[in-house]
Amino acid sequence: MPQNTTIAGAGASRPRVEAVELTKRFGGVHAVKGVSVAIAAGSVHGLVGENGAGKSTLSKMIGGVHAPDGGELRVDGRPVRFASPRDALAEGIAMIAQEIALVPARTVIENVFLGLEPRRAGVVQTRELRRRYAELEARTGFGLPADARVGDLRTAEQQKVEILRAIARDARVILMDEPTAALTIDESRRLLDIIRRLAADGTSVVLVSHHLEEVLDVCDAVTVMRDGALVRTGPAKDETPESLVQAMLGRDLELMAPAHRRPKPDAPVVLEARGLRRAGALDDVSLQLRAGEIVGLAGLVGSGRTEVARALFGADRLDAGEVRMGGRRLRLRHPRDAIRSGIAMLPESRKDEGLLMLRSVRENASLTTVAQLARAGVVRRRAERDQARALADRLDVRAASLEQPVVGLSGGNQQKVLFAKWLARRPTVLLADEPTRGVDIGAKRQIHDLLVDLARDGMAVLLISSEIEEVLSLSHRVLVMRAGRIVEEIPGDVATEENVMRAAFAPPRTSPGAPST
Repeated sequence: MPQNTTIAGAGASRPRVEAVELTKRFGGVHAVKGVSVAIAAGSVHGLVGENGAGKSTLSKMIGGVHAPDGGELRVDGRPVRFASPRDALAEGIAMIAQEIALVPARTVIENVFLGLEPRRAGVVQTRELRRRYAELEARTGFGLPADARVGDLRTAEQQKVEILRAIARDARVILMDEPTAALTIDESRRLLDIIRRLAADGTSVVLVSHHLEEVLDVCDAVTVMRDGALVRTGPAKDETPESLVQAMLGRDLELMAPAHRRPKPDAPVVLEARGLRRAGALDDVSLQLRAGEIVGLAGLVGSGRTEVARALFGADRLDAGEVRMGGRRLRLRHPRDAIRSGIAMLPESRKDEGLLMLRSVRENASLTTVAQLARAGVVRRRAERDQARALADRLDVRAASLEQPVVGLSGGNQQKVLFAKWLARRPTVLLADEPTRGVDIGAKRQIHDLLVDLARDGMAVLLISSEIEEVLSLSHRVLVMRAGRIVEEIPGDVATEENVMRAAFAPPRTSPGAPST
C-alpha cells in the first residue's frame, strides 16, 4: 500500500497542505482514486505521471478548481473546503494552470496586479503599482514590458505573466502545471532558480511536469500517479528518470531517441525558401528541405522560428522572397495554397489553431479531407469513419470512441489527432512546431517514433522545438535562428547543446545562412 510521505523542505515540521484520500469522478471516469499526499512548507514537490494519470485533477482540487467527491483537504492541519480558486487563494494557495488564463486586452502590469491594485479614495496609485512591478521584474528577470498588451505576447511570455501574477499574491503554496512547457532552456533554468528561491523563503511549490530531469533537479519530493491512483511518494534524490518512468508506466520505456538514418545524399530538394523577409519577423531567410530529412530549427523564443513555419504555410504574408516546391514557385496567399501544394503544419497551439476542441475525434481527423470524402456536397459517413479509424489505430489514439470530443482527451492523444488530421492528406512536407508540447513521456516517444517513420518514408520534416534535446536527437541538420535570421547551420552528427546555444546567443552574421547543397 503506498505510503503518505511528507518530505520536509526549508522550513517546517508539519505539512502545509495535506490531501487525505481525495477522490474525483467525471461521469464514468474515475480520475482520482483515494489519493493521499502531504506537501511540506518550504518544499518543492513534484507530481508526475502520464497524461490521464490524475495529477492535474489532483492539483486542481488542491487549488479549488474542482471540488473533491470524497476525502479531505487540510491546510496547516485544518480541514478546508474550496468552492472556487478564490477560496483557495484566501488560504494562500495560487494555481498557474497549463491553460493560460489572462485578460488579453489588458496590459502585463494590469494582469499581474488584477484585483491587487494599490488604491487611494478608489483611484489606482500608478506610481506605487509600477514600483511593485519593478520589484517583481528585478526578482525574476523576465524582462516583460509593463505596458505590453497581453494578447500580443507569445505563449512563453504569457506564461511568464501567469507566474508573475502568482508571485505577486504572496501565495504560501503555488501549484504550477507544466510551467516550463512554453519556455526556452534559458528561461526554464531561470524559472527553476525562482522556484528554488521561493522554497528557500518558505513557499511550497507543487510542480506538475513531464520534464523528469527538471523535476529531479529542483524537487525535494516526488509523487508518482498512474491511472488516477497514487503509486508512491518519496525523496527526489532517491529517484532517476528511469525509475520514474517505470513507476509512471508500470513498465520500462527506452528513453533514448529512436534510431534514424540519414537521407540519401542525392535525395531531392522538395522545398526551398529564398530570401524570406517580413518586417519585424524575418530577415533574408533561406533554407532547403530534402525528401526524408528532419531539419531542426532552433533558437530563442522570438528568434523567428514559428514565423518561418507560418511563412512557409502561407499563414503570414511576406514582404519579399519566394518558396518553391519541386522547383516550382508557389504563390502562398493563404494556408489552403500551401495545403494544396503538399505542405502541412502542426501549429504551436493545438487548442487555438489546430483542432476543433468541442468536435469529435472523427470530425477532427477528417478536417483536411472533407472534400474528398463528400459526394454531391454530402460527407460519406462510412468513409469518414473508416478513415478516422485507420488513422486512430495507426497513431494509437486512445479515446472512448471516435465520437468523443477531443477536449476530453489527454494532451498526448489530442496531439495524435492533430497528426491524424494532416496525415490523412499524405503531405510532402510537414512543418512541426512544438510537436510534443504538453504531452507525457510515453506519448512523446510515440511522436518521436512517428516523425522518424515519416522521414524514413520520404517526408521532409521541419522540426521546431524549445527542447534542445528533442532537436538534437531527431534532426539530420540544425538551423539556428537569431533576430529573424538563420545564423548557423550545424550537421546533426556534430550538433551539441553548447554549439547550438552559442549560435543562438551570438550576434547575427552579416549575411544569412546559406541553404545546404
